[in-house]
Amino acid sequence: MTISMYQASVPVFIRMLNNLAAILEKAAAHCAARKIDPAVLINYRLYPDMFAFARQVQVACDHARNGAARLAGMEAPRLENGEQTFAELGARVRDTIAYLETFAPAQIDGSEAREVVVRRGETVNTYPGLDYLLNRSLPNFYFHVTTAYDILRHNGVELGKRDYLG
Repeated sequence: MTISMYQASVPVFIRMLNNLAAILEKAAAHCAARKIDPAVLINYRLYPDMFAFARQVQVACDHARNGAARLAGMEAPRLENGEQTFAELGARVRDTIAYLETFAPAQIDGSEAREVVVRRGETVNTYPGLDYLLNRSLPNFYFHVTTAYDILRHNGVELGKRDYLG
């Protein structure tokens, strides 16, 4: 049995981003019900050298967008990182889902050996598509979604495994 690169990427990203959107709504409701300034959670970080909640959401979206685009041999559109509210973060998540929905399986399937180049500053890494998906894109995506979930859970937002998994 062969793996469908499309099925292993785009639907996975979309499912988890839909779960993240629902988590954002729960966080906003939590703040409203308890009269907590949403900026407290949006700017919260688990440790001083970690990204704050808003950045975790932004980076999760970036990994999904960039992951699908790179596997398709394309460049994803760059987004600004100015979101400061749950509504703005939710819009970014929904925009990312809409972007992912533009990909067809034929654009990504067969990309197992496609060269994927990732540039970060002066550092350039090259991966075969399958290695990129399994060892870079998906792990980073899940890390940031999980950390966003953990920040909210740590701060008392009533979330459970069903919220994370959908």
